[in-house]
Amino acid sequence: TADDLISIWFTATPDLHSDFPAAAARRIGIADVPLLCAQELDVAGAMPRVVRLLAHVETDLPKNRVAHVYLGAAAALRKDIAQ
Repeated sequence: TADDLISIWFTATPDLHSDFPAAAARRIGIADVPLLCAQELDVAGAMPRVVRLLAHVETDLPKNRVAHVYLGAAAALRKDIAQ
């Protein structure tokens, strides 16, 4: 839940430059959590239009029960752990 969030780090590919991902998070109600935005490296051939987030959360789950979610075409980025 939102109460379990400690902080979120967003990165976006260089072709995304119209808004900050953290601003979108604030608009959906994530208001009392530190948010940080950064730009991905501009690597030739990299997948365009990708926003990544790393959420630090409080959980009692063991590491092997944490699910890493990759939406849409982003699942190709990590076929080894994508759901």
